[in-house]
Amino acid sequence: MRRMRSGVLVIVAAFALLAGCTSEPDAAPVIAPDTPGGSAPTIAPSDVSGVIPPPPNDADREYVAMMIVHHEQALAMTRFAPDRAQNETVKGLADRIRFSQEPEIGAMKQWQRTFNAIGTHGDHASMPGMATQDQLNALGAARGKDFDRMFLELMIKHHEGAIKMATDVRGAGTNIQVEEMADDVVATQDDEINRMKKLLTEL
Repeated sequence: MRRMRSGVLVIVAAFALLAGCTSEPDAAPVIAPDTPGGSAPTIAPSDVSGVIPPPPNDADREYVAMMIVHHEQALAMTRFAPDRAQNETVKGLADRIRFSQEPEIGAMKQWQRTFNAIGTHGDHASMPGMATQDQLNALGAARGKDFDRMFLELMIKHHEGAIKMATDVRGAGTNIQVEEMADDVVATQDDEINRMKKLLTEL
């Protein structure tokens, strides 16, 4: 079941007609979206059509800009795998990551265009889980089992960083599309972390 999104999800409570009643009960109130930590106001059902979700805030824009860069580094790491990995499961995992994150980058760039946030740039130094250039160079130079182990160790750390970023924006952001993207990152990458940790024990 999809997680309830507090502060951004409009919840409409409806009641069934009582058997034998000749008149309809009053419509239930609607809880309108509000900023994180705020108290959601209640409005009449007749006013629901006028409810406008809050616009993106700085946390939303920063998250999208940073996650694009974060994903791009993950893709760079996966591109080493076909020629350097020895374990077929590692190769398959690299493909899985690439196939999931490429369209996510496209969706985030479209979000930036929609909300005029293209000028926002992510600060590499502040992104958790990012590999250093030295680590990327070492990964590119590795072969076989050494590559497999290094790839998994770096990617686990990388995924853990992405989950932290996604968790943070769910508490600080206001845009429902960003929250949905963050939910997907948490669900997908948590599952991949578990797969990679298990695979590490089998190398």
